[in-house]
Amino acid sequence: MSHLFDPLLVSVLLLNLFVLGASRLRSVIGASALQGVALGLLTVAAHDHITFTVTLVALIAIGLKGVLIPKLLYKAMRDVAIVRDVEPLIGLIPSLAIGAVGTGASVIFARTLPVADSYHASLALVLPSSFATVLTGCLVLVTRRKAITQVVGYLILENGIFIMGLGLIEATTFLVEIGVLLDLFVAIFVMGIIINHVRREFETTDAAELSSLKE
Repeated sequence: MSHLFDPLLVSVLLLNLFVLGASRLRSVIGASALQGVALGLLTVAAHDHITFTVTLVALIAIGLKGVLIPKLLYKAMRDVAIVRDVEPLIGLIPSLAIGAVGTGASVIFARTLPVADSYHASLALVLPSSFATVLTGCLVLVTRRKAITQVVGYLILENGIFIMGLGLIEATTFLVEIGVLLDLFVAIFVMGIIINHVRREFETTDAAELSSLKE
């Protein structure tokens, strides 16, 4: 599956841009789920030999990022009864433009790093893809009003870190990668509890309105 490595990374980058340009929460969550599936396939494609450990990590990534976490987010969306993330702090078109510029800048920046020379040719897109995905996650986190969308931003940010781990696959152990996945799993549950309590107490999940309570 090594021939699918670069196309899968390109699909991750395209999904980043889709998330930045989408306003409907269902579409945003669906894009993050597809990204999770792509990361699981990337785990397999990054290895010349498919072992039990590689397969296990890929299945965990797909199961958590591509199936379970999106289902939890869909449930939270239905419980809160919202469809769109309206009036983001930065509009959808400017967000998309920033994401596109950031992706281009990530490619240029990655080429200037000394570590880039030590990467195998088949992993040439790992660094720029990682940087661009982390940037997308941060952008979603700071510019979207709905708490559920911000959870997706955190998920995308962690996806970028996961991609970086693929590039350093010989230097990092799978135990660390599994630990990151489990940390994310716990974080999603915590965010779900927070969203539920916020909705129950204040009847809103708009981060801008909730910030008015700090006084």
